[in-house]
This record gives sequence, C-alpha cells and structure tokens, in this order.
Amino acid sequence: MKKQIARKVLGVGASILLMGGLNLANAETIKIAIAGPQTGDVAQYGDMQVIGAEMAVEQINAAGGVNGDKFEAIRYDDACEPKQAVAVANKIVNDGVKFVVGHLCSSSTQPASDVYEDEGIITITPASTNPDITERGYQMIFRTIGLDSHQGPTAGKFIANVVKPKRVAVIHDKQQYGEGIATAVKKTLEEQKINVVLFEGVNKGDKDFSPLIAKLQKDNVDFVYYGGYHPELGQILRQASEKGLSIKFMGPEGVGNKDISQIAGKASEGLYVTLPPAFDLRPENKDLVDAFKAKSQDASGAFVMTSYAAVQVIADAIKGVGSTDTDAIQAYLRSHSFKTPMGEIAFDEKGDLKGFDFEIYTWHADGSKTVVK
Repeated sequence: MKKQIARKVLGVGASILLMGGLNLANAETIKIAIAGPQTGDVAQYGDMQVIGAEMAVEQINAAGGVNGDKFEAIRYDDACEPKQAVAVANKIVNDGVKFVVGHLCSSSTQPASDVYEDEGIITITPASTNPDITERGYQMIFRTIGLDSHQGPTAGKFIANVVKPKRVAVIHDKQQYGEGIATAVKKTLEEQKINVVLFEGVNKGDKDFSPLIAKLQKDNVDFVYYGGYHPELGQILRQASEKGLSIKFMGPEGVGNKDISQIAGKASEGLYVTLPPAFDLRPENKDLVDAFKAKSQDASGAFVMTSYAAVQVIADAIKGVGSTDTDAIQAYLRSHSFKTPMGEIAFDEKGDLKGFDFEIYTWHADGSKTVVK
C-alpha cells in the first residue's frame, strides 16, 4: 500500500532521541516504534504511552510472542513538534520498522502519517483526537482513542445542561488539537444557546496570561473552556486565582495530568476534564494493573491502556493474517474486533474506534480525579 510520491525528508538537524527497546538477541524480532514526546512540556503524556506500549510488548513476548517471533520496542522522540515528527517518521522508515504506536500530539501525528501512508507502515495513535487525521482516506492510520468531534459535544452539552453558565469564554492554544477541540465545544455551546462571549487563542509556551485574565474580568465571564495542554492552563488557573477571579474551568484530556496540580496548586481544584474511561479501575484489569504497580508505574494515565491496546491489536492482526504484510493487516484491522484492556474494540473504515465515549471528571488539587455522575 505504497503511494509513489516523494517522501518528505528533513535534515538530521532535528534532535531525534532514539532509545533502544528490548534486547532480544536470540529471537527473530518484529520492530514496533513508540513515537511521541520523550522530552518537552508534554513528555508526561509520552511516558504514559511508553509504559503502556512496553508493558504490552513485555507480556506478549512472555506469552510466546507473535507467530513464534518477538516484538522489539524502540522509542522515538518527536517532542510533540511537527517538523521533528516528520524527521522521526523518516528515521522509522530507514530503520525498517513496519508498525508504529504513535504519534501522540495531533499536530505531530498528521504530518508523520503522510510518511507512513506512503511507505505502507501501520500506525495506531493512542492519543491523537483531531478528526482530520482520519478524514483523508488513508489506509494505514488507526487510533485507540475517540475523536474531538465526540469529545467536544460531550463537554459542550455538560456545560450547557449541568453547569448552565451565562457568559462563556472558549480559549485555545492555536495548535491543531487545542483549536480543534475548542472549536467543537464552541459549536455545541452555540447550538445549545449558550452565550460564548470570547473565542481566542493564546501562544503555546506563554507564561504571562494577565491580558487574557483582564479580558475575562472585563467581559464578566463565568465559565472558561480551554483547548490545549496542561502547562498553559495550569498557569492560567494559578494566575486567575491570584487575581481573585473565581470561576469554573474545563479542558480536554490534554490537561488531565497530575502536573497541572503542581503548576496551579489549589486553583486546580474543581477543574472539569473530559478523559477516556478509567480502564485501570475495571475488575478484569486487576492483574494488569498489579503488573504496572510491580514496576512502580501508574496505570491510571489517560494514554496507558490505549497504548497497551494499540500494541495488542497489532499483535492480534499479525497472528490473524499469519504475516507482517501491512496491506493485509490494515484490512484485517478493519474487519475484526479485538479484546483489550479497553474492552472489545473495533475500527470503522476510517480507522476510528466504534462507540468510544469520553467521561467527565472533577479534578482535585492533589492530582486525583473523580468521575461526575
């Protein structure tokens, strides 16, 4: 399934951190890339991806591997930067890898998936939620998480029907993921006749949000939805609290990280967050969760089980096809269901999950969360 078009190649100037995976010298190996942010502001999410995918590789290998062969996990760092993601994708091609768990940030996944589609490399992202990624008719891209076109309405309807604010601000970080989810929320709020008085972007990496907070105060905003990641929202929460602005905030899974409590402190208490279901709390996953605990790893991260599931469906598809032929595997993935720690999952023709639902949580200042009933 290769398109005969020139591959995008960037100079090796982008710093690619390549770390060896499992040492399986005595077995035939099937290389599987774990591509995501190992460094940078959102490396915590990359850690979730790594521990989930590597646990799946370890357990599949311990159970005998895949058709007698073993997986070899290799980490690649894209730092959640689009240009570096393309450089990583080309490195993965040159390394002869046929399977990728990643990327994580939508803005990295989309350009990297252009390379993978051209080269016939199966890619399963456990975290990228922007709908555009699977709207291009590609055959090699899948995901084990839901879409912003579902997450946005879930948040918007909750705001309209439960919170019932009078004047809402929808803020985003001008990135593909953040602006995409913010736009979906704004659309739903307007359909629900909620007054959106401010729709505005901030810059990724900003530290001083005084002008934004002044606008929120001037416009008498009583609720803020933020599309983006936790570093910026953590600062906004803390600075808003310091300015005496006592209003509710909400964000997507990109803010559901314990570091937001370290940044915002008490100001993170009561934040609403949409997240994947708490797969680690399901009784059927107890043994798997215990395996994470034995490694002092946290199985509750939003992308841990989605990453585990990504490796698992790749393994099951290779077994089902009887080879590593990616054309046959992409067809198998679309025509079968798979038992995973997320439950039984299946993909539609676009490579999206069927029937994935986000849940709403209340975030607490100690970094814990409780589901909103």
